[in-house]
Amino acid sequence: MPFDRLSGAWPDSDPESLLRELIDSVARALPADVASTALTVEFTRSLADRLAQRPGTITRIRLAGPTEALALSWKAGPRWTPTVEQLYGSVVLSDLTITLSRWLTAFARLVAALAVQAAEDSADSERALQTLGILPPGSEIHVDDATLAQDLRTLAARIRRRVPDEAVASVERIGELLADTLPRVAGSGEPEVMLRVAATLYLPDTLRAYLALPPEWATEHVLASGLTPAQTLTMQLDALESAARTMRDAAIERDAAALLVSGRFLADRFAGPRRELDLG
Repeated sequence: MPFDRLSGAWPDSDPESLLRELIDSVARALPADVASTALTVEFTRSLADRLAQRPGTITRIRLAGPTEALALSWKAGPRWTPTVEQLYGSVVLSDLTITLSRWLTAFARLVAALAVQAAEDSADSERALQTLGILPPGSEIHVDDATLAQDLRTLAARIRRRVPDEAVASVERIGELLADTLPRVAGSGEPEVMLRVAATLYLPDTLRAYLALPPEWATEHVLASGLTPAQTLTMQLDALESAARTMRDAAIERDAAALLVSGRFLADRFAGPRRELDLG
Protein backbone atom coordinates (compact mmCIF):
# COMPACT_ATOMS: atom_id res chain seq x y z
CA MET A 1 0.00 0.00 0.00
CA PRO A 2 1.58 3.32 -1.03
CA PHE A 3 2.48 6.21 1.22
CA ASP A 4 -0.24 8.89 1.41
CA ARG A 5 1.80 11.93 0.42
CA LEU A 6 -1.12 14.32 0.90
CA SER A 7 -1.86 13.44 4.51
CA GLY A 8 1.66 12.33 5.41
CA ALA A 9 0.27 9.14 6.90
CA TRP A 10 1.73 5.73 6.32
CA PRO A 11 -0.75 2.85 6.36
CA ASP A 12 -0.20 0.69 9.40
CA SER A 13 -0.93 -2.37 7.28
CA ASP A 14 2.39 -2.11 5.44
CA PRO A 15 5.07 -0.55 7.67
CA GLU A 16 7.91 -2.23 5.76
CA SER A 17 7.08 -0.05 2.74
CA LEU A 18 8.07 3.05 4.70
CA LEU A 19 11.40 1.52 5.62
CA ARG A 20 12.01 0.48 2.01
CA GLU A 21 11.23 3.96 0.71
CA LEU A 22 13.59 5.49 3.26
CA ILE A 23 16.32 3.10 2.15
CA ASP A 24 15.65 4.02 -1.50
CA SER A 25 15.82 7.73 -0.66
CA VAL A 26 19.29 7.25 0.83
CA ALA A 27 20.41 5.32 -2.25
CA ARG A 28 19.15 8.13 -4.51
CA ALA A 29 20.71 10.95 -2.51
CA LEU A 30 24.12 9.53 -1.52
CA PRO A 31 27.01 7.95 -3.40
CA ALA A 32 27.00 4.18 -3.03
CA ASP A 33 30.12 4.06 -0.84
CA VAL A 34 28.74 6.71 1.54
CA ALA A 35 25.31 5.06 1.72
CA SER A 36 26.78 1.64 2.46
CA THR A 37 28.80 3.07 5.34
CA ALA A 38 26.16 5.36 6.84
CA LEU A 39 23.07 3.15 6.52
CA THR A 40 22.50 -0.10 8.40
CA VAL A 41 19.52 -2.29 7.61
CA GLU A 42 18.38 -5.10 9.91
CA PHE A 43 16.13 -8.00 8.90
CA THR A 44 14.09 -10.61 10.71
CA ARG A 45 14.23 -13.97 8.92
CA SER A 46 11.67 -16.70 9.38
CA LEU A 47 12.44 -20.37 8.83
CA ALA A 48 10.73 -20.11 5.44
CA ASP A 49 12.95 -17.15 4.57
CA ARG A 50 16.05 -19.14 5.47
CA LEU A 51 14.98 -22.17 3.47
CA ALA A 52 14.16 -20.00 0.44
CA GLN A 53 17.34 -17.92 0.97
CA ARG A 54 15.29 -14.71 1.21
CA PRO A 55 16.67 -11.74 3.16
CA GLY A 56 13.56 -11.58 5.34
CA THR A 57 11.54 -8.61 6.57
CA ILE A 58 13.11 -5.23 7.26
CA THR A 59 12.57 -4.35 10.91
CA ARG A 60 15.11 -1.59 11.60
CA ILE A 61 17.19 0.98 9.78
CA ARG A 62 19.87 3.26 11.19
CA LEU A 63 21.50 6.24 9.48
CA ALA A 64 24.67 7.52 11.12
CA GLY A 65 26.17 10.97 10.72
CA PRO A 66 29.23 12.56 12.36
CA THR A 67 27.51 13.45 15.65
CA GLU A 68 24.16 11.68 15.63
CA ALA A 69 22.43 8.58 14.34
CA LEU A 70 18.77 8.06 13.58
CA ALA A 71 17.23 4.63 14.05
CA LEU A 72 13.72 3.52 13.18
CA SER A 73 12.32 0.10 14.05
CA TRP A 74 8.91 -1.53 14.15
CA LYS A 75 7.33 -4.58 15.65
CA ALA A 76 4.12 -6.35 14.75
CA GLY A 77 1.16 -4.20 15.67
CA PRO A 78 2.82 -2.15 14.25
CA ARG A 79 4.66 -0.22 16.93
CA TRP A 80 7.21 2.30 15.70
CA THR A 81 10.31 3.16 17.72
CA PRO A 82 11.99 6.28 16.26
CA THR A 83 15.17 7.22 18.15
CA VAL A 84 17.92 9.81 17.96
CA GLU A 85 21.36 8.81 19.22
CA GLN A 86 24.01 11.34 20.17
CA LEU A 87 27.45 10.09 19.16
CA TYR A 88 31.03 10.69 20.16
CA GLY A 89 32.95 8.88 17.46
CA SER A 90 31.39 5.42 17.44
CA VAL A 91 30.22 5.64 21.05
CA VAL A 92 26.53 6.32 21.74
CA LEU A 93 26.34 8.93 24.49
CA SER A 94 22.56 9.02 24.71
CA ASP A 95 19.44 8.06 22.81
CA LEU A 96 16.00 9.63 22.81
CA THR A 97 12.69 8.32 21.47
CA ILE A 98 10.76 10.95 19.49
CA THR A 99 7.62 11.07 17.37
CA LEU A 100 7.67 9.53 13.92
CA SER A 101 6.99 12.85 12.21
CA ARG A 102 9.92 14.53 13.99
CA TRP A 103 12.12 11.56 13.17
CA LEU A 104 11.27 11.71 9.46
CA THR A 105 12.11 15.42 9.38
CA ALA A 106 15.44 14.77 11.12
CA PHE A 107 16.14 11.88 8.73
CA ALA A 108 15.62 14.10 5.67
CA ARG A 109 17.96 16.73 7.13
CA LEU A 110 20.65 14.16 7.91
CA VAL A 111 20.48 12.69 4.40
CA ALA A 112 20.84 16.19 2.94
CA ALA A 113 23.79 16.98 5.22
CA LEU A 114 25.54 13.73 4.30
CA ALA A 115 24.96 14.44 0.60
CA VAL A 116 26.53 17.88 0.92
CA GLN A 117 29.52 16.53 2.86
CA ALA A 118 30.02 13.76 0.29
CA ALA A 119 29.93 16.32 -2.52
CA GLU A 120 32.50 18.51 -0.79
CA ASP A 121 34.80 15.55 -0.11
CA SER A 122 34.47 14.35 -3.69
CA ALA A 123 35.26 17.81 -5.05
CA ASP A 124 38.34 18.07 -2.82
CA SER A 125 39.57 14.67 -4.02
CA GLU A 126 39.01 15.51 -7.67
CA ARG A 127 40.82 18.84 -7.34
CA ALA A 128 43.78 17.03 -5.80
CA LEU A 129 43.84 14.67 -8.77
CA GLN A 130 43.62 17.66 -11.11
CA THR A 131 46.68 19.16 -9.43
CA LEU A 132 48.53 15.91 -10.12
CA GLY A 133 47.39 16.01 -13.75
CA ILE A 134 45.36 12.82 -13.39
CA LEU A 135 41.99 14.48 -14.00
CA PRO A 136 41.17 17.42 -16.31
CA PRO A 137 40.40 20.83 -14.74
CA GLY A 138 36.75 21.30 -13.83
CA SER A 139 35.96 17.57 -13.65
CA GLU A 140 34.30 18.05 -10.26
CA ILE A 141 31.75 20.43 -11.80
CA HIS A 142 29.30 18.06 -13.40
CA VAL A 143 25.58 17.40 -13.55
CA ASP A 144 25.00 13.99 -15.06
CA ASP A 145 21.74 13.05 -16.74
CA ALA A 146 21.53 9.75 -14.87
CA THR A 147 21.86 11.41 -11.43
CA LEU A 148 20.35 14.76 -12.29
CA ALA A 149 18.42 15.63 -9.12
CA GLN A 150 21.21 14.45 -6.80
CA ASP A 151 23.91 16.36 -8.71
CA LEU A 152 21.83 19.54 -8.85
CA ARG A 153 21.25 19.54 -5.10
CA THR A 154 24.94 19.02 -4.29
CA LEU A 155 26.50 21.26 -6.94
CA ALA A 156 26.66 24.26 -4.61
CA ALA A 157 28.67 22.21 -2.11
CA ARG A 158 31.24 21.39 -4.81
CA ILE A 159 31.94 25.04 -5.60
CA ARG A 160 31.83 26.44 -2.07
CA ARG A 161 34.84 28.60 -1.14
CA ARG A 162 35.78 28.88 -4.82
CA VAL A 163 33.15 31.32 -6.07
CA PRO A 164 31.54 34.35 -4.39
CA ASP A 165 29.03 33.58 -1.65
CA GLU A 166 26.17 35.08 -3.65
CA ALA A 167 27.03 32.75 -6.54
CA VAL A 168 26.94 29.71 -4.22
CA ALA A 169 23.52 30.77 -2.95
CA SER A 170 22.29 31.28 -6.51
CA VAL A 171 23.54 27.85 -7.62
CA GLU A 172 21.79 26.30 -4.63
CA ARG A 173 18.50 27.98 -5.59
CA ILE A 174 18.90 27.02 -9.26
CA GLY A 175 19.58 23.42 -8.30
CA GLU A 176 16.45 23.23 -6.13
CA LEU A 177 14.31 24.87 -8.83
CA LEU A 178 15.49 22.50 -11.55
CA ALA A 179 15.31 19.42 -9.33
CA ASP A 180 11.77 20.35 -8.27
CA THR A 181 10.74 20.87 -11.90
CA LEU A 182 12.22 17.60 -13.20
CA PRO A 183 9.42 15.22 -12.13
CA ARG A 184 6.80 17.75 -13.24
CA VAL A 185 8.04 17.80 -16.85
CA ALA A 186 8.99 14.11 -17.15
CA GLY A 187 7.82 12.76 -20.50
CA SER A 188 6.70 16.20 -21.73
CA GLY A 189 9.06 16.35 -24.71
CA GLU A 190 10.57 19.78 -25.35
CA PRO A 191 10.11 21.17 -21.81
CA GLU A 192 11.99 18.21 -20.34
CA VAL A 193 14.75 18.51 -22.95
CA MET A 194 15.13 22.24 -22.18
CA LEU A 195 15.40 21.55 -18.47
CA ARG A 196 17.99 18.80 -18.90
CA VAL A 197 20.09 20.98 -21.23
CA ALA A 198 20.00 23.86 -18.73
CA ALA A 199 21.01 21.50 -15.92
CA THR A 200 23.70 19.43 -17.64
CA LEU A 201 25.24 22.05 -19.95
CA TYR A 202 24.41 25.69 -19.27
CA LEU A 203 24.84 25.63 -15.50
CA PRO A 204 28.04 23.54 -15.19
CA ASP A 205 29.64 25.17 -18.28
CA THR A 206 29.10 28.62 -16.75
CA LEU A 207 30.78 27.53 -13.52
CA ARG A 208 33.68 25.79 -15.27
CA ALA A 209 34.42 28.89 -17.33
CA TYR A 210 34.70 30.96 -14.16
CA LEU A 211 36.72 28.39 -12.20
CA ALA A 212 39.25 28.16 -15.05
CA LEU A 213 40.34 31.74 -14.23
CA PRO A 214 43.01 32.54 -11.62
CA PRO A 215 41.18 33.47 -8.38
CA GLU A 216 42.61 36.97 -7.95
CA TRP A 217 42.13 37.80 -11.64
CA ALA A 218 38.52 36.59 -11.46
CA THR A 219 37.67 38.89 -8.58
CA GLU A 220 39.77 41.97 -9.45
CA HIS A 221 40.27 42.20 -13.23
CA VAL A 222 37.86 44.52 -15.01
CA LEU A 223 36.64 43.26 -18.38
CA ALA A 224 35.68 45.39 -21.39
CA SER A 225 32.11 45.31 -20.11
CA GLY A 226 33.20 47.20 -17.00
CA LEU A 227 32.52 44.18 -14.80
CA THR A 228 34.84 41.73 -13.11
CA PRO A 229 34.50 38.03 -14.00
CA ALA A 230 32.94 37.51 -10.55
CA GLN A 231 30.29 40.12 -11.28
CA THR A 232 29.71 38.62 -14.71
CA LEU A 233 29.24 35.19 -13.15
CA THR A 234 26.63 36.60 -10.77
CA MET A 235 24.72 38.15 -13.68
CA GLN A 236 24.82 34.93 -15.68
CA LEU A 237 23.58 32.92 -12.71
CA ASP A 238 20.80 35.46 -12.13
CA ALA A 239 19.67 34.89 -15.73
CA LEU A 240 19.81 31.11 -15.26
CA GLU A 241 17.88 31.37 -12.00
CA SER A 242 15.20 33.48 -13.67
CA ALA A 243 14.88 30.92 -16.48
CA ALA A 244 14.75 28.03 -13.99
CA ARG A 245 12.04 29.78 -11.99
CA THR A 246 10.03 30.40 -15.17
CA MET A 247 10.26 26.70 -16.08
CA ARG A 248 9.24 25.66 -12.58
CA ASP A 249 6.29 28.07 -12.50
CA ALA A 250 5.12 26.92 -15.93
CA ALA A 251 5.26 23.30 -14.78
CA ILE A 252 3.31 24.10 -11.61
CA GLU A 253 0.68 25.97 -13.62
CA ARG A 254 0.29 22.90 -15.80
CA ASP A 255 -0.14 20.80 -12.66
CA ALA A 256 -2.69 23.30 -11.35
CA ALA A 257 -4.58 23.19 -14.64
CA ALA A 258 -4.72 19.38 -14.43
CA LEU A 259 -5.96 19.66 -10.84
CA LEU A 260 -8.66 22.10 -11.96
CA VAL A 261 -9.81 19.72 -14.68
CA SER A 262 -9.97 16.88 -12.17
CA GLY A 263 -11.86 19.09 -9.73
CA ARG A 264 -14.46 20.02 -12.32
CA PHE A 265 -14.89 16.35 -13.21
CA LEU A 266 -15.48 15.50 -9.56
CA ALA A 267 -17.93 18.38 -9.22
CA ASP A 268 -19.88 17.20 -12.28
CA ARG A 269 -19.77 13.58 -11.17
CA PHE A 270 -20.49 13.82 -7.46
CA ALA A 271 -22.08 17.19 -6.63
CA GLY A 272 -25.75 16.97 -5.77
CA PRO A 273 -28.38 19.08 -7.52
CA ARG A 274 -28.18 21.78 -4.83
CA ARG A 275 -24.42 21.77 -4.34
CA GLU A 276 -21.62 22.72 -6.70
CA LEU A 277 -17.91 23.13 -6.13
CA ASP A 278 -16.58 26.57 -7.03
CA LEU A 279 -13.23 25.75 -8.64
CA GLY A 280 -12.61 29.02 -10.35
